[in-house]
Amino acid sequence: MIDLRLLREDPDRVRASQRARGEDVALVDSLLSADERRRSSGVRFDELRATQKQFGRQISQASGDERTELLKQAAQLAADVKAADAERDAADAETQELLAQLGNLVHPDVPVGGEEDFVTLETHGTIRDFDAEGFAPKDHLELGTLLGAIDVERGAKVSGSRFYFLTGVGALLELALVNAAIGQATAAGFTPMLTPALVRPQSMAGTGFLGQAAQDVYHLDKDDLYLVGTSEVPLAAYHMDEILDADRLPLRYAGFSPCFRREAGSHGKDTRGIFRVHQFDKVEMFSYVAPEDSQAEHQRLLEWEKQWLTSLELPFRVIDVASADLGSSASRKFDCEAWVPTQGKYRELTSTSDCTEFQSRRLSIRMREGKTVRPLATLNGTLCAVPRTIVAILENHQQADGSVRVPEVLRPYLGGRDVLEPVAK
Repeated sequence: MIDLRLLREDPDRVRASQRARGEDVALVDSLLSADERRRSSGVRFDELRATQKQFGRQISQASGDERTELLKQAAQLAADVKAADAERDAADAETQELLAQLGNLVHPDVPVGGEEDFVTLETHGTIRDFDAEGFAPKDHLELGTLLGAIDVERGAKVSGSRFYFLTGVGALLELALVNAAIGQATAAGFTPMLTPALVRPQSMAGTGFLGQAAQDVYHLDKDDLYLVGTSEVPLAAYHMDEILDADRLPLRYAGFSPCFRREAGSHGKDTRGIFRVHQFDKVEMFSYVAPEDSQAEHQRLLEWEKQWLTSLELPFRVIDVASADLGSSASRKFDCEAWVPTQGKYRELTSTSDCTEFQSRRLSIRMREGKTVRPLATLNGTLCAVPRTIVAILENHQQADGSVRVPEVLRPYLGGRDVLEPVAK
């Protein structure tokens, strides 16, 4: 959530942010009104309580008719205090409810618009010309079948659509990717973490995933627990309700976890293969930093993502995601999109978001500098979303006979092999 003081001091900035997100601008005025009621009812409660205490002292010193009259007045005052307390609580609850609906403030450099209004910041690598090489590229599912690496038919039989098995070399390829990604993160100073896949409601809500993203979240009603869509959630909640000493920052974690997504809004999209699935594994980077350092940390996370994709020898581009496509927690987001030959376009592989103080305020995570305690900033960045990365590797490194060249960075984790050979012709 945002700082209420900022809302009071510069409501036009918050309105502009809501407008850029394509969200309800009237929410800002409703929140301002609720906040004013909250503050005024709080003042009235404090005044009544002070009067009530003064009456208590007067009653203790009075006697006879004066005491009787003071007791009558005290009874009415007690009722007024109770009513003011209820009014204050109701106004505070309304304020918090409205505040929770407000997205993070959009960074002023973010391009305004929807999903297609991103700005391309840079491109890397060379897109292969398969026509010049004399063969038509196969898609990842055909390649995965030839390699004995992917089985979506049995995935659907066992669990339904958008589920899959990674088999044989496919399973080994996932393990290679995860180990190589964790190796890069550890070398960069991240603490590796294996995180819970089930979290309590306050963890999911605190990271902003029960707002506009709620339709994609799996909920276990009996246990009131949520399956995470990313280890960002448990990594953000890891320090919930804590005060961290400033000299410990930055704190950087690399979480590995299964991820679960309903993909409720993706009916008919990417139904072939394993690009868009309900369950997948991912290595996620997460940082806690001082708010004034968040933009620099955002660039560092992007550089680590670029380093990773470059090591996989993939052609990719970096985009500045447009305002209406940010998600409620992000102030700014960069995506790295790899080229997928059979689709003839770039597709998202990694994403990094600067969430500024938005999540830390919701999760009550603060930093201490001397006698000063204040919210810190949180950031997240995908290092390796496994299925999509496998898609990009298979399609970009395929050879005419259906084999796939292994990027050098993965070879130590695949027994030194440099080519994945078809098992079925």
